[in-house]
Amino acid sequence: MAKKNPPADVGALSFEEAFQELEKIVRKLEGSDLSLDESLAIFERGQALAVRCGALLDSADLKVKQLGSAGELTDFEEEA
Repeated sequence: MAKKNPPADVGALSFEEAFQELEKIVRKLEGSDLSLDESLAIFERGQALAVRCGALLDSADLKVKQLGSAGELTDFEEEA
């Protein structure tokens, strides 16, 4: 039996890579006859991927905020 490559470290994945893998996991869990151990393993990986995607989205959200004159974060608005 051929060895599978170990999954990439979740923290090293881009948003697109993590989201794509998360979508594959959802499809596997919805449509496959996996053993309980296999299901739990890919579910845990899916949770880690979801956390990674959330963190990357939060980071992107902060990048589109700007610091206001009173020191508060406000939504970035492009000057006309």
